[in-house]
Amino acid sequence: MSSLRPPRSRGRIAAILGAAAAVALLASACAPKSDSSTSTASGSAAASCSTSSLALYKSGQLTVATDSPAYSPWFDNNNPSDGKGFESAVAYAVAKELGFSASQVKWVTESFDNSYAPGSKNFDFDANEISITPTRAKAVDFSTGYYDVTQGVLTLSNSKYAGAAALSALKGAKIGVQVSTTSYQAVINEIKPSGSVSVYNTTDDEVNALKNGQVDAIVTDMPTVFYLASAELTNGKIVGQFSYDGGSPEQFGLLLQKGSKLTSCVDQALAKLKSNGELASITKQWLSDAADAPELTQ
Repeated sequence: MSSLRPPRSRGRIAAILGAAAAVALLASACAPKSDSSTSTASGSAAASCSTSSLALYKSGQLTVATDSPAYSPWFDNNNPSDGKGFESAVAYAVAKELGFSASQVKWVTESFDNSYAPGSKNFDFDANEISITPTRAKAVDFSTGYYDVTQGVLTLSNSKYAGAAALSALKGAKIGVQVSTTSYQAVINEIKPSGSVSVYNTTDDEVNALKNGQVDAIVTDMPTVFYLASAELTNGKIVGQFSYDGGSPEQFGLLLQKGSKLTSCVDQALAKLKSNGELASITKQWLSDAADAPELTQ
């Protein structure tokens, strides 16, 4: 995740966002220097991807995990099962390609930072804005990427950093990020702040720290930044966006148990959704236009 898990409360921002992200999504697949070669290295090829032969956590149903609360624009009203929000829509689209009806999809709760811990899982895959990284891929399987992520910088409109046009202008800022997200490393690697980075358990905590002047800015994924600026803050200012890791795209991937026999089938489902345009349509509906924020370079 990158992931701010904000009100991961992020209400529906489809109206705010535009078609650029959908085009960018089709141009690439997901993760800092890992991509599909790293993300699916341990996902063994399933003998068959027919619904009856899938290796499932529970027979007859597709068990999908996400965090709680589940925030917009990734989910709607903390209700993953309604099919609304980007992650929910992707999960149901993958389920359909695997041969499951909506009623056969069952949701369970898995915290973000526990999702990529080693060990057995009580789900078939986790959809939770989880960035693919080589370190995480040592303990779990990832699908191929389904969304390219950029990091966004959010401050208050009266902040001395509101007009920053480059990452170097943010070096003196007190910056907040959410625990266990890729945003922390992005700040360290790209902004290189002169002071320590404040780490918070939730997006709500980050936003409160910003409101109370404990931090000058918060960094999280761009869709979340758009949501927070429009729905959580009355005086929020989007400073801009940046990528990191040598220009390789950071990507979200569906997370599966290490060595899952389902990984290759999930990859096939995502490939179909990319080739037929459905993934681009889902992205446009829920996340498009995050690319409209100005680019922050060194």
